[in-house]
Amino acid sequence: MTQHRSARRPVAPARADDWAGWIAYGLAWAALAPPAPATATSGSRRLTFVGYREEVPGPRWQALFRATWPAYRAWYLSQGWSALPTLAEAEAALRTHMPELHDTWLSLASLSGSDPVAARMLTMWRMPLFATGCSQVVRAEPEPLLIRNYDYDPQLFEGVAASTNYSGSRRVLGTSDMLWGLLDGMNDAGLAVSLTYGGRPTGSDAAPGFAIPLVVRYLLETCSDVAEAARTLRRLPVAQSYNVALVDAGGAHASVFVAPGCDAIVSDLAVTTNHRLQTVEHPEVAGPLASRERQRLLQNHLAADSADLVTTFLRAPVRSTDYAGGFGTLYTAQYRPAAGTLTYHWPDATWSRGFEDGEGQIETWVSQGR
Repeated sequence: MTQHRSARRPVAPARADDWAGWIAYGLAWAALAPPAPATATSGSRRLTFVGYREEVPGPRWQALFRATWPAYRAWYLSQGWSALPTLAEAEAALRTHMPELHDTWLSLASLSGSDPVAARMLTMWRMPLFATGCSQVVRAEPEPLLIRNYDYDPQLFEGVAASTNYSGSRRVLGTSDMLWGLLDGMNDAGLAVSLTYGGRPTGSDAAPGFAIPLVVRYLLETCSDVAEAARTLRRLPVAQSYNVALVDAGGAHASVFVAPGCDAIVSDLAVTTNHRLQTVEHPEVAGPLASRERQRLLQNHLAADSADLVTTFLRAPVRSTDYAGGFGTLYTAQYRPAAGTLTYHWPDATWSRGFEDGEGQIETWVSQGR
């Protein structure tokens, strides 16, 4: 078994809402392992975004695993072995709640070199906790549309858009996280999904569950429309609070609040940021993130044409430049599920992807004040 290099053990932040502290804590643990290739440099950071298409897990996924696993492993072990589920527990949870993903998980575990630590992490059951920011909008007219900003630290971002067909019968396209989870995505049935942090302090809810990127993957692998996805969210245990945005090619849309140990709340709300749907439960979290202000602004622009709505996402306060605090906007994603297109936007660039697109890459700047 590989051991961490001898170093002073990082100290966890005292406050659950100390975003910069938690980012620094995770990076301190990652520094104890051989570093993975970074997607950005210090100061003004150039963000590299790579796209690939791989029907089933194979060499392309394995390359992503090898590039990122040292940092992921250090983060996954950051709370110590006692905080982790056993492999048997993690696999049992996956088979119980997401049986359709079990065969894919077995393939990924094999491609990881049958590493038992990797196999546990890939179930995403009882993961170390983390928080992201984000804003998102769903609407039906004049065409079904999902637009979202992803706000996080660029040093902890994979920067990968993946097109897959893991089941053999459902193509999925989206932004990768935790190796096979998704931050947002759509499938060829016309369902699009994304997430925002739901505003409850990290660790305030105590109940076992899955990390949200695997939940997004599962919805897109198994659901065809908003109604199916909402029903599925009602039964899945999740590890933290999130607002999940749903829209389908038929024009149905919903925002679903999920949290550990709580019943999912299904709403027709079109705009969600970083509090529970329209309710601010924790002002100490929502306030510094300008969560209410972002939601109000987007609600006021909800009827704008899609180009103007994207422009609103690319400007303050919806777009954040707080990269040092772990809350910088890394991209704006625009999903058109009826057309089957995904377009990433930045102030100085755009990049479009479809289900059939293969290898591709774009580089753009994300930095303080840009």
